[in-house]
Amino acid sequence: MRGLVRIKSFTEDPANVAAYGPVADETGRKRFELRIRETRKNMVIARIPGIGDREEAAALKGMRLYVPRKALPKPEEDEFYHADLLGLAAVLKDGTPAGTVKAVMEAGETAVLEVAAGGETVLVPFTSETVPTVDLEAGRLVIDPPDEEGSGA
Repeated sequence: MRGLVRIKSFTEDPANVAAYGPVADETGRKRFELRIRETRKNMVIARIPGIGDREEAAALKGMRLYVPRKALPKPEEDEFYHADLLGLAAVLKDGTPAGTVKAVMEAGETAVLEVAAGGETVLVPFTSETVPTVDLEAGRLVIDPPDEEGSGA
């Protein structure tokens, strides 16, 4: 309404999406300054200067917005940006290839990695127990799936 837009934020505090400066579209050519009006869970309601009515706001629907990497704080030890995990090779503890990280999804308090291999997808809780090693420089992470109990062989 009145040119306000809803934005799904992936920052720890949703309102922080505006704290890093202007956001840009996927090409980097269109830049938008966000003026946060309110937050609702992981959504923010914002005004974008130059967007004055419902039709102009609707024209932005579905647009992915990005914050420049250099504007983001360095992650703490054992913290990772989702973008850094995408595309990593996933291997088991013994080095057996398990696939490639295709997505990172929030599922309550624990993120879940979507690992794809050979047309199949496996969901892996992103915890220190199931993913004990993330080596960004090597472009891989290690998966240690829990033992399956009660498989009744």
